[in-house]
Amino acid sequence: MNRDPASARRGIGLALVAALLFGVSTPLAKLLLGDVHPQMLAAFLYLGSGLGLGSVWLATRLLQTKRRETALTRADLPWLAGAVAVGGVLSPLLLLMGLERTAASSAALLLNLEGVLTAALAWLAFGEHISGRIAAGMVAICAGGGVLAWQGSPTWTDEVGPLLIAGACLAWAIDNNLTQKISGSDPVQIASIKGLVAGTVNFSIAAATGSFATDPVHVIAALALGLFSYGVSLVCYLRALRETGTARATAYFSVAPFAGALLAIVIWREPLTPAFLVASALMLAGVWLHVTERHRHVHRHEPLVHAHVHVHDDHHDAGHRHGPGDPEPADPLPHAHEHRHEPLVHTHEHYPDLHHRHGN
Repeated sequence: MNRDPASARRGIGLALVAALLFGVSTPLAKLLLGDVHPQMLAAFLYLGSGLGLGSVWLATRLLQTKRRETALTRADLPWLAGAVAVGGVLSPLLLLMGLERTAASSAALLLNLEGVLTAALAWLAFGEHISGRIAAGMVAICAGGGVLAWQGSPTWTDEVGPLLIAGACLAWAIDNNLTQKISGSDPVQIASIKGLVAGTVNFSIAAATGSFATDPVHVIAALALGLFSYGVSLVCYLRALRETGTARATAYFSVAPFAGALLAIVIWREPLTPAFLVASALMLAGVWLHVTERHRHVHRHEPLVHAHVHVHDDHHDAGHRHGPGDPEPADPLPHAHEHRHEPLVHTHEHYPDLHHRHGN
């Protein structure tokens, strides 16, 4: 894993691809909603992600002779269990309960809280560095999402609905920060587990309420959409977490509504409104603030033992120990094994990735 600016910009690109794939799921899923109940559709979207990526993960493990990703370990399980519980189970439940009491337009505005809460938790609870430039970019991106969702004055019949939706956003924010803790592990494995758990929970709820889908064409379409818009999207997002940190990756992912709105203009012939243009300008400004960020200072790395995909660079000297079954020390390709980082003091441009979690 190179510590150069190109590595961070690769993470930015992955986060934007994740946003694009997820953003287009909304107008595409709308094509299926007339024939599939929303709860069951959510189940198929998650199951498509879990089953598809699970198959890819198993095939990769069977065919690869060298480890190019680090499998989840026992130490990762508490972080994964917490992320799945709050992000895959609690969040959808709170959101659905909140949507029953809140207008769709107001709910769309409230969902912008996820990015803000994720960044706040990353900074306050997990010690991730967030500069004024990054904060301004986050505000611009979230404001753009708000403009896209704005349909007049927010309306709700009581305070419970908005509070439930805000709770869902907080749960997703916790999920994002917990997932960052295991972002060095195999993203395909993580995403497949999340998809299978969330899909099973949603399917159970839908079946319990008598919602079923009988048309195999729509089921297959939903599974395929879930594989790409939920599964591949999450894999890209996890890789972005690894390279850029939680706050930045989530900010880039927050442009997803823009991708969905753009596709809706094409598919549903929706008008190109001034609100869309204003939102586009705000989101582009926010992404520009992030992409042009430069963070460089003298910093100290404490001793660290962990496993993740890496190449031999300034942080991974070719002399670090390779045990039996590990790739050859001279292997120039990205590879994964447990290794030790010795104390190091140096200066270079960096982002809050796996090796730079300091708070300044």
